Amino acid sequence: MHRLLLIDDDQHLAAPLTAYLQRFDLALDHADRPSAGLARLAATAYDAVILDVMLPEMDGFAVCREIRKTSDIPILMLTARGDVMDRVIGLELGADDYLPKPFEPRELAARLQTILRRQRADRQEAASTAPLVFEGLRVDFERRQVEVQGREVELTGTEFELLGLLAREPQKVFSRDDILTRLRGQEAELYTRAVDILVSRLRRKLEPLDCIKTVRNAGYAFAAARVTD
Repeated sequence: MHRLLLIDDDQHLAAPLTAYLQRFDLALDHADRPSAGLARLAATAYDAVILDVMLPEMDGFAVCREIRKTSDIPILMLTARGDVMDRVIGLELGADDYLPKPFEPRELAARLQTILRRQRADRQEAASTAPLVFEGLRVDFERRQVEVQGREVELTGTEFELLGLLAREPQKVFSRDDILTRLRGQEAELYTRAVDILVSRLRRKLEPLDCIKTVRNAGYAFAAARVTD
């Protein structure tokens, strides 16, 4: 059974959601304040976090930023506002998915299952995949480490997955829809812009290398010379 943490000050949400998610072998703990949620994360090994945007003490974006300082645990963010910019900001900060309130519990369960399946598949693949080495770049899937010109750079879980997706098939053009489907397990038109933001963020972290190329009207491709490790 996967163990999840809900950080949300809505006391009426936690109990029914906990009961519902048990049907899918998802055990839910609840923290109604960010400070309590961060303390739980520091003390307990969770498989994913469900994080509300509108919170006391600090908003969900600030909480997401704090979590990403030390962990790449999957984060699904919730918002009552339904603002597209909220989604973009959350994804920029390293959230893995976004769901506006009100939502159907079944959709939340489906999204969580998708995130957890992807996480499990990534770990299985990483355990059996040798590092990829290019000119100035080394991607170690087992340790989930990336080195640029001998310097280790820190990537979020989604950034690492995007780099791995592109680097495993150099020169192949991935459309934005391809990337959404492969990274999120579903297509969502509202997230199309977020792909560009994710690519831009990854490019900055890989500087001075210029290995992710934009293919006009098509998508993105990885362009770096492979070398022997």
